Amino acid sequence: MRSMIYLFVVVLLMVGSTVYTHAEVQDDGLILYFSFDKEKGGKIVDESGGGHDGDMKDVEIITKDVVHGTGALACEEGSSSVTVDSFKELEDYTDNSYLFWLQFTVKNSGGWDQIIAKKAPGSDRSPGIWTCNRVSLHIHYRFNPGNAGSHCVGPDGEGDEFETGEWHHIAGIKEDAELKFYIDGEVVDEKAVPKDHAQGAEKLYIGQTGYQSAKFYIDDLYVYDRALSEKEVINVMEGGLLPVEPQDKLSTTWGQLKKSRD
Repeated sequence: MRSMIYLFVVVLLMVGSTVYTHAEVQDDGLILYFSFDKEKGGKIVDESGGGHDGDMKDVEIITKDVVHGTGALACEEGSSSVTVDSFKELEDYTDNSYLFWLQFTVKNSGGWDQIIAKKAPGSDRSPGIWTCNRVSLHIHYRFNPGNAGSHCVGPDGEGDEFETGEWHHIAGIKEDAELKFYIDGEVVDEKAVPKDHAQGAEKLYIGQTGYQSAKFYIDDLYVYDRALSEKEVINVMEGGLLPVEPQDKLSTTWGQLKKSRD
């Protein structure tokens, strides 16, 4: 009987810890979170608690080769998109953090292919995240006014390129007038950006905007209305804010990343 009571208390503590973690994260600037584990009625559910679900178009949830949980979002067509209607926190932020897992599935088209864009009146760079206009794979991460930020960045910085079929953790952290661009937990680029960038009542897009969508899988998108620290970026990357353990297949990768930082 005593052992059963002990087990019950342990379970309660585990459940309470999970609830507390999500509450703590929500209270600390998390304004949007998509796990991409499932869709409901043609929408991707916002699991931050804010209720800002995304409308799906020409995308699907895949259940194999995912990073966390049971699903990831596949953008495989030029018309693939998820759109999130504007809301106050999304319109008002100056400092902000975007973190997500990304796997390119094909080489670039040679054009500016969209990954994510937070639009504003007269602008699509708050931020705007594309592949560069070349066949090799790089990420272009910019803010307006001035179209300032990282130009063509790969896993080891400017000039290096991504390979298809490989997951990488991407984090763009804007604080005051600086953008820190992280890949796999390491700062690979730092650029000056406008402290007061373009903002206002416009949608957030994953995939197609006025530009066609890049071809990629995306998992665990976090959007904050503040700048995360390096420690927080790594914690998010390693699944420290999730109530589930990372897939076993990634434990070696994360172990290697940790070792390379030591």
